[in-house]
Amino acid sequence: MIVSLRGKLIEAGVLRVVIESAGVGYEVNVPVTTAERLPTCGSEVFLLIHHVFREDGQALYGFAVSEERDFFRLLVEKVSGVGPKMALNILSRMSLPILREAIIRGDVALLAQCPGIGKKTAERLVMELRDKVGVDGATTSVTASISNTQPPSPATDAIAAMIALGNKAVDAEKSVRAAIAKLGPGATADQLVKAALGR
Repeated sequence: MIVSLRGKLIEAGVLRVVIESAGVGYEVNVPVTTAERLPTCGSEVFLLIHHVFREDGQALYGFAVSEERDFFRLLVEKVSGVGPKMALNILSRMSLPILREAIIRGDVALLAQCPGIGKKTAERLVMELRDKVGVDGATTSVTASISNTQPPSPATDAIAAMIALGNKAVDAEKSVRAAIAKLGPGATADQLVKAALGR
């Protein structure tokens, strides 16, 4: 069972990377939030791994921080109808702080916006995970969660800045994701904010 992987990043895409370790190349599926934190190709990288065994093969899912891997496992293991690919899509569509807030608030409409998630699956997310994602039963604010993420990525910094400018969390994230698609994963927080604001 592979639980972590350290090696040289030799390929990097939006949802897939290849890491070479001890002469072996490992294909790892990653959410957008982890892809944004990757170093340049040729650099050393360390990812926390969720190893999936299937009848037709194996798959590795990598995460930059333990909170995202833990949430991924909750989705896969606790929510009926949610497999690894769907869980990865959910984490790629919304940041972890926003997902937690939506589940705690029971915001089914917001959760249903994730690719492949219908109303019934969104309702299951709320029902199965609401008591597992809160901190002492309290709702943690999106901005506080984003600013406390270590280490912060340009995307999370940009989202926090957009929220501070008065944008709703969901709109802020949507605008920043669009800016990343336009400018690429190497853009700075300032560049992402300017692009998100249409400047």
